[in-house]
Parts: sequence; structure tokens; C-alpha cells
Amino acid sequence: MRTIKILALLLATAFFNAQGPVNHGKPIIRRNIVQNEPSRSSYKENKIQVALLLDTSNSMDGLIDQAKSRLWNIVNTLTTLKYDGRSPQVEIALYEYGNDGLKDENYIRQVAPMTQDLDLISEKLFALRTNGGSEYCGAVIRDASANLNWDGNDKSMKLIYIAGNESFDQGKINYKEVISGAKKKNIYTNTIFCGDRNEGIQTFWQNGASLGDGKYFNIDSDRKVIYIETPYDIRISECNAKLNDTYIYYGSRGSEYKNKQIAQDKNAEVQSVSNAVERTVAKSKKNAYKNDHWDLVDKAEKDQAYISNIKQEELPSELKGKSNIEIQKIVTQKSVARNKIQKEIEELSKKRQDFIDAEMKKRGSSDSDDLGKAIEKSVIELAKKNGYRS
Repeated sequence: MRTIKILALLLATAFFNAQGPVNHGKPIIRRNIVQNEPSRSSYKENKIQVALLLDTSNSMDGLIDQAKSRLWNIVNTLTTLKYDGRSPQVEIALYEYGNDGLKDENYIRQVAPMTQDLDLISEKLFALRTNGGSEYCGAVIRDASANLNWDGNDKSMKLIYIAGNESFDQGKINYKEVISGAKKKNIYTNTIFCGDRNEGIQTFWQNGASLGDGKYFNIDSDRKVIYIETPYDIRISECNAKLNDTYIYYGSRGSEYKNKQIAQDKNAEVQSVSNAVERTVAKSKKNAYKNDHWDLVDKAEKDQAYISNIKQEELPSELKGKSNIEIQKIVTQKSVARNKIQKEIEELSKKRQDFIDAEMKKRGSSDSDDLGKAIEKSVIELAKKNGYRS
């Protein structure tokens, strides 16, 4: 009997604890307010993803040149956007199509996957060559929408930009079905016809954009990009050299990536001083130009424990033989220097952009002067539609 009483007492105690203390016969419900609030760690970072699909048939040399000249301008437009006060991560992918030199039956090729490695995008873009061509827009849009690593977050903004100058409905792949499929994944399809606006409408480029909830533009792909020099260009260029000095490569391919950074600086300079400045501004944006796959400063910021476990063979010669504490001190110093330079570039770039806007207003300019302007205008419009603000 004693055993039964003890068991009953234990069951009653357990029941009381589960229900909480009693107040006039009614259980008081315990609420953990912290658990009901969304935690910062549960926040899923947004992305802005852009796939550039460029026609590389014989007549498109001007288009490719505009893309080279406007890549960093496009990146800088993307980096100005914020969602709920946060700057989304920027990723870009690159395709070419319409080139007879491509082995694919539809003459398409994924040149670079969806990536934050913007030096890779620049390298691949400058390596593009035109040749012959049958332009199958449906096929390249299908490949990009199906095979790129599009983000699953509904708040991320996912954009396809396809540019070319032949009829949009060529090839066996139905562009209407493909674009509708992309739309179901919240991917907006934007079309840029290289030629007369009415011709682009008649050859279904506008229809493609309408189906994809995107924007339709026409441009003169042979037009040279307008550059406006500013009083701030020289100082920004000087900051680029200082910025590069804050990078510490690591790993088996670290030196290769560091050399690629310098090579793409030179590619930008070849286009123009203004283009080189735009690249420097882009490099100062943490949500766009992130290189934790080869730069120890970015890597340490992402993974604070990495340096304590780094192997000597992964280090550059100037860090070999140093203790982890010494390495951490050097990395911290570089990080502080980089933040200071980035802030200076940010301040200069704002003044530079104000100068350019004022000058462009004086001259008068069309919204779709070239590839970069067309993309810039549509990005801003689509961003507002999706809750992003600049």
C-alpha cells in the first residue's frame, strides 16, 4: 500500500509540474518569450542573383565590349540595394549562346556558374570571342533556369538578362514554356534586343519579357560606352593599390587567385579609367567582392577558428614559421586597414556618382543607351517591386 501511495504522489507531482502552478484552480501557462521571437541566427540571408546570357555570334562584338565596360557598373548598382536594411549577397552567372564554335547542339555554354567570385566572371567575360551562329534563346534560358544554383529563399531576387539580335523564337525549345517555368521559380526574365525597338517587338523579344514579368529594352550594341571622368577618379585608383595590399593569399591556389585579381584590375584599366574606378568601388563592397576561398582576411572573418588550425604549407612565404598568434595579429591589422580604405572609397564613390549624375543630366541621356544602362534601370524597377530599396 505504501508503494502505491508513493507512486501516486510522484505522478501527481509530475502532472503539477507539467501544468504549472495553480491559481484558483486554473493552471498558469508558462510562456518563453525569447523562443517565440525570431532569432538573428535563424535569419536567412537574401541574395541578388543575376544570370547574363550573351549572344556571341559574329555581329555581337559590340555587345561583348559593352558587357566588359559595364560589368562593374552593374555590380555597383546591385550592391546599393537593401532588404529590411540589410545588403544581400550578390552573385552573377555567365552564359554565351549563338556561337558556331560551341559543341552543344543548341550552341550554348555555361561560361561561369552562379558565383560571388567576380574576378572569375571578369576573366571569363574578357575571354569571350564571337563566331558564326544560330541563336536559340529558348534553349539558353532553359539551361540557365534549370542548371544554375538559384537560391531557394523567396525573398531573394533572381534575374535573367538575355541579349541578342535575332528572332527570339528560333530553335526547338519553346521559349514561352521555358520562361513560364522560370517564372514559377520566381526568376524574372529580362530581354535586351540589339537593334531597332519595333524589330525587337516583332521578333518576340518584348513578348519574352512580358511572359517573364521582366523588362524589355533595345540598345545599339555598336555604340561606344560613354565615360565621364571625375575629380575623384585618381584618388579612388590610389585606394585600389592600398586595398590590394590588404589581401593575404592562402591555400594551394592562393597565389593563382591573387594574380587573377591583379589581371582583372588590368583588364578593367584597358577598357577605361572610369571602368577601373568602377571595379575598385565594387571591390570595396563586402556583399559583392568576397574572397574567403583564397584571402585569409575574408576567411578569418567568416571562420574565426580557421587560423588556429591552419597548416604551414597553406601559408604564403612571408607567414611561414610564424605562430598562430602572430598570424592572427597580422590578419587583424590587414582587416582594420581594409575597413578604413573601404570607407574612404565609399565616401569618394558617392561624391563621384553625384558628379556623374549632374553631368549626365546636363548632356541628356536615354535610359537604354547601352547594356549597362538597360540592366541598371530594370534592376532598380524590379527591386522596388520586390521590397528592395536603394
